[in-house]
Amino acid sequence: MGLFDFLKSTVQCPSCGTPARKSGNTIVCPNPLCRNFEGNQPASTTRGESAGAPARPANVPRGQWQPQQPFTVRYRNFQNLEQIYTAEAESCRRQKNHISLVVAPTGRRITLRRDRIQNLPEVEARCAQRVAPDQNWPTPRERQVLNYHKKHGTTSPLYERIRAKYPAW
Repeated sequence: MGLFDFLKSTVQCPSCGTPARKSGNTIVCPNPLCRNFEGNQPASTTRGESAGAPARPANVPRGQWQPQQPFTVRYRNFQNLEQIYTAEAESCRRQKNHISLVVAPTGRRITLRRDRIQNLPEVEARCAQRVAPDQNWPTPRERQVLNYHKKHGTTSPLYERIRAKYPAW
């Protein structure tokens, strides 16, 4: 038996017949429609979920999480296929040219490009607004000051002036 034989060895999924990999005593299938798909497996840690956002509760089985305040996001991916996601309204965040949100049924946080979202005005209306719709974003220097004082819980006259311009930051 060679040192790297585990990389070559594949097993066949008992449910769908797709070449799969073995993880411990379980078989993990790459087919998202299969019941042995890795997203359907119970996980010991939940990656991609931030502490402040509503997350999938531990007692809800993976693949059965439902948002409290659902809304629909229509997204056209890089293969030009339209995908429809059901997301949690309170988890929606804008990050420059992307929208980040927690989606059902997995309860995981995903990031979508704004220019590929088909119903962008509806999605942005649900997201927390950091600046007024007609207002410019803070300059890099202003963002640096805002983020520094927010992180450290301090204040300064410059921070107070910038904060007056961007009260929701």
